[in-house]
Amino acid sequence: MTEFSRTKRSEVHRLPTRGTFDRETIHSILDEGLVCHIGFIFEGSPFVIPTGYGRSGDQLLIHGSAASRMLRALSAGAEACITVSLLDGLVLARSAFHHSVNYRSVVILGKGTVIDEPEAKMEALSVITDRLIPGRWDGIRLPSPQEMKGATVMSFAIAEASGKVRVGPPIDDEEDYLLPIWAGVLPLALAPGVPIADEKNLPGVELPHYVRNYKR
Repeated sequence: MTEFSRTKRSEVHRLPTRGTFDRETIHSILDEGLVCHIGFIFEGSPFVIPTGYGRSGDQLLIHGSAASRMLRALSAGAEACITVSLLDGLVLARSAFHHSVNYRSVVILGKGTVIDEPEAKMEALSVITDRLIPGRWDGIRLPSPQEMKGATVMSFAIAEASGKVRVGPPIDDEEDYLLPIWAGVLPLALAPGVPIADEKNLPGVELPHYVRNYKR
């Protein structure tokens, strides 16, 4: 299937022409993002928590302390609303009303599944780590049994999901195009800076190639 199924919850109501259910588009947005925000209800109160994630096929993977409020709630079967947003530019219109941003976003709805099987849990952690920076997993100390015990790893099916994308220039009222006001788009991008070595690095430890050559 090239598209995710549309549901009453995942349908895009506001500016539906910007909505997308295309699997490749949704995967590409998730693969470019680094942080997702997870909304859930815990003891009657709503919470939205930012966290890192990974993607394996049509599964979104997260991990955290088994004692965390979020992981306890999700492990107990709480419904989640997971969002990933990429900001691509500031859209400057001639009128205050039509200012906007160019963006790409994904919303995923559903319940998660705890990954308990040791090999699957370790594999999920490797996916999450390499999502942060590809190649990192093979160059670090792997989790100890005690660390594995204290971590909860969960998988969420990317099934009830939708994307939303805005691109292009501002859209002004027709009469406003005659105003002598600059309008356009100021592109924005997340770019890596110069790596800063930990002062406690051992002498002679070199900067890994995947850090030196990292690109967004």
